[in-house]
Amino acid sequence: MQKTPQSVDFALKETTPKIGAGSVTGDKLSCTYDLVEQMQYLYVRVVKAKDLPGKDVTGSCDPYVEVKLGNYKGTTKHFEKNSNPKWNQVFAFSKERIQATVLEVVVKDKDFVLDDLMGRDGGPEGVKVKGELMLAVWMGTQADEAFPDAWHSDAASVGIEGVNKIRSKVYISPKLWYVRVNVIEAQDLIPSDKSRHPEVFVKVTLGNQALRTRTSQSKTINPMWNEDLMFVVAEPFEEPLILTVEDRVASNKDEILGKCMIPLQNVQRRLDHKPVNTRWFNLEKYVTVDGEKKETKFASRIHLRICLEGGYHVLDESTHYSSDLRPTAKQLWRPSIGILELGVISAMGLMPMKTKDGRGTTDAYCVAKYGQKWVRTRTIIDSSTPKWNEQYIWEVFDPCTVLTIGVFDNGHIHGDKGDGGKDSRIGKVRIRLSTLETDRVYTHSYPLLVLQSSGVKKMGEVQLAVRFTCSSLINMLHMYTHPLLPKMHYIHPLSVIQLDSLRFQAMQIVSMRLNRSEPPLRKEVVEYMLDVDSHIWRPRHPPHMDTRLSHADALHPDELDEEFDTFPTSRPSDIVRMRYDRLRSIAGRVQTVVGDMATQGERFQSLLSWRDPRATTLFVVLCLVAAVVLYVTPFQVVAFLAGIYLLRHPRFRHKLPSVPLNFFRRLPARSDSML
Repeated sequence: MQKTPQSVDFALKETTPKIGAGSVTGDKLSCTYDLVEQMQYLYVRVVKAKDLPGKDVTGSCDPYVEVKLGNYKGTTKHFEKNSNPKWNQVFAFSKERIQATVLEVVVKDKDFVLDDLMGRDGGPEGVKVKGELMLAVWMGTQADEAFPDAWHSDAASVGIEGVNKIRSKVYISPKLWYVRVNVIEAQDLIPSDKSRHPEVFVKVTLGNQALRTRTSQSKTINPMWNEDLMFVVAEPFEEPLILTVEDRVASNKDEILGKCMIPLQNVQRRLDHKPVNTRWFNLEKYVTVDGEKKETKFASRIHLRICLEGGYHVLDESTHYSSDLRPTAKQLWRPSIGILELGVISAMGLMPMKTKDGRGTTDAYCVAKYGQKWVRTRTIIDSSTPKWNEQYIWEVFDPCTVLTIGVFDNGHIHGDKGDGGKDSRIGKVRIRLSTLETDRVYTHSYPLLVLQSSGVKKMGEVQLAVRFTCSSLINMLHMYTHPLLPKMHYIHPLSVIQLDSLRFQAMQIVSMRLNRSEPPLRKEVVEYMLDVDSHIWRPRHPPHMDTRLSHADALHPDELDEEFDTFPTSRPSDIVRMRYDRLRSIAGRVQTVVGDMATQGERFQSLLSWRDPRATTLFVVLCLVAAVVLYVTPFQVVAFLAGIYLLRHPRFRHKLPSVPLNFFRRLPARSDSML
């Protein structure tokens, strides 16, 4: 079928930036930052001052330092009543914008009316009153270790207090664990009304996550459940696991029969499918006596099996675009297979995202995520063509993973004003590693596309340089025979509903932790990078066959009412709206099935398309070997061996997917190219 040509505006464009990656000598690269254009800076570090004179009536001073170079001026924070201040602040002046030959450093005393001059270094005439100032001045590039924390001359409108909101930063996602709580039974419960049969259930709370078991079928004081509940938790463990045993005494009333708190630090960690030891926990009950809450101790107990599951990979990303597939426990990690390097060079034609002084403006920064490592570039103030030229590196453990790069507008430079204090999304790019040739530098300009109600809109372009370096070709090819996820996902699989709920909780935990960093990586940024709203455009999970669909007696009354509704409808608007939303949900599930069928077809197509050069090479070699084997081996022998394999005893079968299925699932589809 002929492919429809893509619009030039939406197409990928190859670029030729002035980077150092082209000059390679043997296996040694020409410089550390060889995927970005080198930028020269004049760095000034204001370290400290000593023995400054007093300017106030009290004989003290409130000193600060001004660093001036031409029309650019940077200011340190001021200290109150301190003659020996320590600033240790760095100022970076871009060499392209230097307009003067003299660097002027002025120490001033902050005052209510007019700041007093305490001393000057540099300038046509140096002024020294008393005291000493320690400085460091040098020429360097963006590879300098002082670069991320420095005040930059291209952000001169941002004061020293706002530097934290615009500087670059590397973040590490918290280590996530699944917590499995197997509620087995309880003993010797004491309900308040002993004349009725208790309807007991257990409610388990962990942070803002709360799950409950079903009501026990044995309506006695020794109820049984044997039910698993799954939670997500991040290290360090800040909140305990809280279990409450409750009795449903009325339709809207539950009575607490007992409660216990379990610190997760004391919980067993499981790396495989071996059974976990069970434990009995005492239940506590609190009663109110004369307005005071008092603990009542009694002999009620609950039987639990609790463990931290280290053999699973905690999914916090969309399953189509996962950047990490390793289990939680580090003991189960395979060695790395290579290095991924990303150069964030620049952006072009960014759309104005907010209004300032009556004109549109954009304060853009980039966020890139791969594995547990997030990186954020510095914010370029008021520019539709920002140049970042920052380079980052990641370890690669699986080639069938995706690097995600997002571009955002910083909405917190001048406080939490405007647009609700949120960072606006400009666009996002995904790069699947398996489609990259090893040791080759890819330099392209990627369109930033967003899908709106009016259609696809281009928000600009971002220029990137990417290189995937393989350290072990044998290990990388061997990865194609392994399952995508760790073994526990196949030995003790979690249901689709569980995975969906756990992924949502994991995203909430990651966004909350990163939002507490300095500078914070905002919740809206993390959710956009993790595709928290991907279900709006493409549902994540295929539907399960529901046998009740063919039984009219099992239909919901509203569905029957809809069947007998007139045309046009005679029902109220809110009922019609509810039915329309239900129809959208059904259509979404149909779309999911069609999308999954298309994905399988795209994987078949990619066998010989060389989109994943390593997978196609393996397939061609396998076809060649199969042709030789079939040529020299009689067909009856091949059929006999295939039949013996397919009919083998269950003892020789295992729950992990077969090698051909693992290989097929790792083939690239076009899902990562979708909006």
